[in-house]
Amino acid sequence: MYFHGGVYVLGDAVQAAGLASQVGRRAGAKVISVDYRLAPEHPYPAAVDDALAAYQALLAGGTAPADIALAGESAGGGLAVATLVNARDHGLPLPAAAFVMSPYADLTLAGASMDTKRAADPLLSRELLQPRVPDYVSGHDPAAGLISPVLADLSGLPPLIIQAGSHEVLLDDAIRLARQAATADVQEPPTSPPACRTSSRPFTRSSTRRPRRWTEPDSSCRRSWPAHNGSPPSHRHKPRCPHKPAGPQVPIPPATSKYQSQGLTAGNGRRALQYPVPGHTPGIATDRSPT
Repeated sequence: MYFHGGVYVLGDAVQAAGLASQVGRRAGAKVISVDYRLAPEHPYPAAVDDALAAYQALLAGGTAPADIALAGESAGGGLAVATLVNARDHGLPLPAAAFVMSPYADLTLAGASMDTKRAADPLLSRELLQPRVPDYVSGHDPAAGLISPVLADLSGLPPLIIQAGSHEVLLDDAIRLARQAATADVQEPPTSPPACRTSSRPFTRSSTRRPRRWTEPDSSCRRSWPAHNGSPPSHRHKPRCPHKPAGPQVPIPPATSKYQSQGLTAGNGRRALQYPVPGHTPGIATDRSPT
């Protein structure tokens, strides 16, 4: 289950389809990308409610928790962790793991990298993020655990893989989230490849495409070491970061359509699943055969 980024005010399952499908293809898994409601029209807790409803729908549909992993980038990464916390607090069985890229996990913006990485990050800054925080929190405490999961109690959560680039303002969110998880005895191997930037994009209402330069998992900006054995992944083709290690290149099979690969369809091919969220039915990108 994948949650797109966009600081809770931008993005949708269609725009996230490229990255989400590549994550699913490399994992050999079907991907469901959730269209959660966005602020300011739908502030907190709308996104948190929609994410939990989507997870509950998977369970109700017969999918075993052990066959589910949550994933997301930027705000979607924070939402993935918040969904784990929310599911635990609701007494639901938890998924097998979560994988978060450059998680936007602290809406108090207290991370030191907000300032120390400001000059290195060409896409995000405190000045861009700060105006969007009130849009989402809408009077709630931004330090609440389901808003800023870096401040939540993470005890009892499944293993986490946390990734961040060393040249992004969200680096400290990832580092502190990893520390919080370690304190709660959550298994996690955080990684920070050198000289790589954020996966997010500028926050304007007119944004329609996210930069692909830093978001593709075949870049070393997005490499990680699995939690179960600590070994590095296979080297991928088309390195996009000068720090990618040398090694054999593994071809990636082409997608069957612009928004489809390994069980993901979005855009004109997506259909909505019905969820019991009062006053709203979040859309979901699901799989179907190409037409």
